[in-house]
Amino acid sequence: MTSRVVLSAGSNIGDTRAHLQTVVDALGDDLRAVSDVYTTPPWGGVEQDDFANITLIADGDRTPREWLEWCWECERAADRVREVRWGPRTLDVDVVSAEIDGTPVLSDDETLLLPHPRARLRAFVLVPWLQVDPDARLWTPDGVRPVADLIADLAPADVAGVRRAGALT
Repeated sequence: MTSRVVLSAGSNIGDTRAHLQTVVDALGDDLRAVSDVYTTPPWGGVEQDDFANITLIADGDRTPREWLEWCWECERAADRVREVRWGPRTLDVDVVSAEIDGTPVLSDDETLLLPHPRARLRAFVLVPWLQVDPDARLWTPDGVRPVADLIADLAPADVAGVRRAGALT
């Protein structure tokens, strides 16, 4: 079994670029692509600093659940504290979508919703993803849609708020 995942990582506490770099480093040979860093305003209504975000594509011999557990390990290594939903954090790593042998994984498990239920609404996920995969597609309740089309459906101000800040290294 070979799985491919799209991961989204964000940080707005401490050395944000260093936190994001730990995710890249932890993927090692499984990393296929990593976007530039994008700065974005916080999402979810909690007052806090802007986020630094990246989108990553990885392949490996992990199940989607194992990818999720890997994300949690990265967060723990960055001393992530979960106090406020959508609040500030050293590191947040989400599984956006997963495929096994080229077939999209759909999951309604309460701890592993796939694809990520809000990914199609989040410019800070979609814009960096499109940078590293111009042909990216995401399963939505309306069927599989090109990420470029999902971005076009977003409010222009949301897309404009995703600002490229250059490569990690």
